Amino acid sequence: MFIKLLSIALTSVTIGSLQHILPILVAISFTISLIKYSNRNLNNNQKFRVIHFVACFVSLFIISFHLYRIGFDNYNFKTDLPLYLCSLMAMIIPVFTYYRKYWIFEILVFWIIGGTVQGVITPDIVIGFPSFDYFRYWVVHLGLLSIIFYFIFVFKMKPTLKSVFKSFLALQIYVVLMIILNYLLDANYFYLNEKPKSASLLDYFGEWPYYIVVGQLIIIPLFLLIYLPFSVLERRKIT
Repeated sequence: MFIKLLSIALTSVTIGSLQHILPILVAISFTISLIKYSNRNLNNNQKFRVIHFVACFVSLFIISFHLYRIGFDNYNFKTDLPLYLCSLMAMIIPVFTYYRKYWIFEILVFWIIGGTVQGVITPDIVIGFPSFDYFRYWVVHLGLLSIIFYFIFVFKMKPTLKSVFKSFLALQIYVVLMIILNYLLDANYFYLNEKPKSASLLDYFGEWPYYIVVGQLIIIPLFLLIYLPFSVLERRKIT
């Protein structure tokens, strides 16, 4: 019976399954609890230390995952480098939580909410619980969301309308770098040469290269949609 359950667990994670929903619920509970506790009980220095610790945990987790893969698995530099947007953000997120620069927040708030939420809704996990990759995926995606919402609700950081276009410009720089790297490595980072194998929003945007064009066209509307709640709240404060 145990072997049968384990074999079921060690399959790709399907949308709506327990392996999909449970970590999301845990992350929501963790984030809300952390935000409430920090606002009620911690001073500013303690708040900074707490969220920096979370960021370091996320970053070290993904570094450990890649070191493990390099040492004990068939690591392929054409497909496995942490250069997909969420993995890259997870690598550098302690830089943001340490220096807390507003311009970094302006970029990350749209990248994380716009990109990571899509990964949470449509997970791309080939081997499910209790694989290392399963935990890596959720720690990265849900960890990034927890961190950015902590800065929004604890440190009251808010993007502006200019932030939408700053984040979009930074994303274009990233895309250009990934195009060059994909050409040099014959790779597919950021899914610029081929859609992910699992279900994703890109499935509705047509085949290559049309899904790239459509994706680019909807980025600014998507970022504006993310900005909308901040704009509404700001207007209510003014009035």
